[in-house]
Amino acid sequence: MKTYEDLEVFRRSHQFVLQVFKITNDIAKCKQLKFSLGDQLVRSVISIPANIAEGYGRYSKREKIRFLYISRGSVEETKYYLLLLKDIKLISEQKYKELSIEIEQIAKMLNNLISYFKSS
Repeated sequence: MKTYEDLEVFRRSHQFVLQVFKITNDIAKCKQLKFSLGDQLVRSVISIPANIAEGYGRYSKREKIRFLYISRGSVEETKYYLLLLKDIKLISEQKYKELSIEIEQIAKMLNNLISYFKSS
């Protein structure tokens, strides 16, 4: 792998960001949530690939792993915001399931990457 862009987990998490951006338009219509939930969701979802990229740019294995853990934490935060969006009816049950399946796959890939760096 030459760059972080070669990592499947990076590519999938980047695509996930693009998917979430499409649903933030609905959040923007709800004025009470526009700046709180919408902004938090965007920050958490962007943090996933951003921390993969930043960790990949670090020289030590320990630093790489630390940024991957931050990315993993952002996955969990994003999962909560998606649950909240579903429960307050800003996304459908079907959309929630689709996004949940994808974020779970990203989480597994991150776990595998963390395990790889720990064992190498």
